[in-house]
Parts: sequence; C-alpha cells; structure tokens
Amino acid sequence: MNQNAPLPLAHLTGTRPRVLSLAQLREHGVTASDAAGRPWRQILPGVFLLHSGPATSEERLHAALLYAERRGSGEAMITGLAALALYRFTSVPALIALSHIDVLVPGTRRLRSTGDVRILRSHTPPRSQEVTGLPVAPVARAVADAVAQLEDAGTVRRLLSEAVRSGHCEPAAVVRELTVGRLLNRPHVVDAVESLLAEGRAIAEDRLYHLVRGYELPEPVWNVDLRLPGGPHLGGVDAYWPEHAVAVEIDTRAPRQGEDEDWSECVRKRETLERLGVTVIHITPRKLRDWPEQQAAVVRTALTASGDRDPAAYLVVLPR
Repeated sequence: MNQNAPLPLAHLTGTRPRVLSLAQLREHGVTASDAAGRPWRQILPGVFLLHSGPATSEERLHAALLYAERRGSGEAMITGLAALALYRFTSVPALIALSHIDVLVPGTRRLRSTGDVRILRSHTPPRSQEVTGLPVAPVARAVADAVAQLEDAGTVRRLLSEAVRSGHCEPAAVVRELTVGRLLNRPHVVDAVESLLAEGRAIAEDRLYHLVRGYELPEPVWNVDLRLPGGPHLGGVDAYWPEHAVAVEIDTRAPRQGEDEDWSECVRKRETLERLGVTVIHITPRKLRDWPEQQAAVVRTALTASGDRDPAAYLVVLPR
C-alpha cells in the first residue's frame, strides 16, 4: 500500500473520535508500516490518531482506554481527575488541562504507564459506570484515586465536599475507598475527611427533618441525650418520640482505623436502650436520600406498634 492508494478507512476518519488501535487498523487491512506512511500519529503504543493535529480530550480518553485494552478483557476504566471531570465536578480541572489520564485496570494486568496515561491497579476492581459512552470508575473510587495524587489540603477538601454536597455519593463510600487506598495516614486527607463527615451528617439530618415533616409523622424532639433519672448517660439520638419510646439514629459510621471500639459502643448503646423498652431505628444517609418513603413507613410502623409493647422505662431527655 502506498501513500496515494485509496484510504480503506475513509468511512471512519470523518467520525469522532478519530483514534484506533493497531488491532482495529489491521481489521481494515492496514498494517503498522501502512499506518506509518499515513499522516497519522501514534500517540500511545499501538494506538493511532487518524489525523495530524493535536488530540482532543475525547480522543485522549479513547486512546487511553484502547492502550489499556490492547491485550485486556474490557475491564479498564477511566478514574481519578479525568473521571471526575466526566462527572462534571467543578472542583477539578477541565479534561483538556489534565497532564495525565488515569486508567484503572485489574491487578493482574502487566501494563506500564506511558505518555499521558497513568495505569492504576486494583485487585478487586469496581463495576464501571457509563459516562458519555465511556467506562468510568464509580465516583467514590475516582475520588480516592484522585486524592492519592494530590498534596494540597484545600483541593482535597473541595473534592470530597463536592462529592457529597452534589449528591454523587455518600461520605461512607468515600471514606471506605480512602481506607482501602491506605490514604488515611496522610494528615491533610484526615482533616478533609473530618470536614466531610461533619458535612455529610448535616445533610443527612436535614433529610431526616424533611422526611418527618414531608410524610406527616408526629414531631419528635431533635438531637437529644437520653439518661436514666439520677443514672448514667445512655447516649444521644437524632430524633426521639418520648410518648412512643421510639428513637431514630442516623448511621454515618464509616470503616476507619480503630472502628472496632466505635462499633462496640454503638452496639452497647442500642442494646441498653432496647432493654429499657426503647425501639431504636438506624437509618443510613443513603436510605434517607434514595428511599425516604420506605424509611418513613418504618418509623410510622414503630410508632404505631408502640401501643402494643410493654411501657418503656422513664427516661430523662436533655438537649444534645
């Protein structure tokens, strides 16, 4: 094939993105030497840009995936800042400004970072999400992979905050991925996580307020500590109906270092309250966000059933 021969890819070179792997070119009868004679560029090993100009952001993403999938099984996905840009995070640079495209692949893959592609590995890769037709890591995993490359505390804090405030994911999911990535030993990450958990709790509390009022449940007392008269402190709850002895606690616990003690304390509090006749309902922020009607029904059922139970012990209710 010479430079003046008819181009077998004329039906493809006018489409977007104009990027193909060498394997794909061979399917169209184009060899590596043929490709080298065209006004194309090999922008990554085994990946060709079918024009001589600079690659667009879309072409960079497709090229990165084609490189990662050269000998793969379709399990590569965009992650890190590039993934968050695809999710339209405002706290990350635009795709065109990124120096690297992070691609997550299974840990068994023998693949090196090259050019503007940075290869990240996972022994248990998450299930990818489709964004603009591309396989992309779930938000929580993409956030963790981005944080692993960041040293600026303000940037990390803004990233975590946007993930939760914009409703992309729950704080516990982000903290879980940061824990798996062993990132909670970095002081600037720990500080950002503390802010994240506080913000996530505030959002969850607001959702609980709207659940009670939106589904016309009886008004509880909010954010109170429970004690036995003249006795010990039993623990705090987010909402309490004294006449029904029903308590709701928002479960914002996340897997973190040293969680065993916190979990044991949570179990002890629940068991103590239930021995005293108090029904304790644990609701996660995700359930408040995604299934409020179902959670309202759970609370309503507990309030209705309180008349069929033995009277609970008298408790002192104090503001928390």
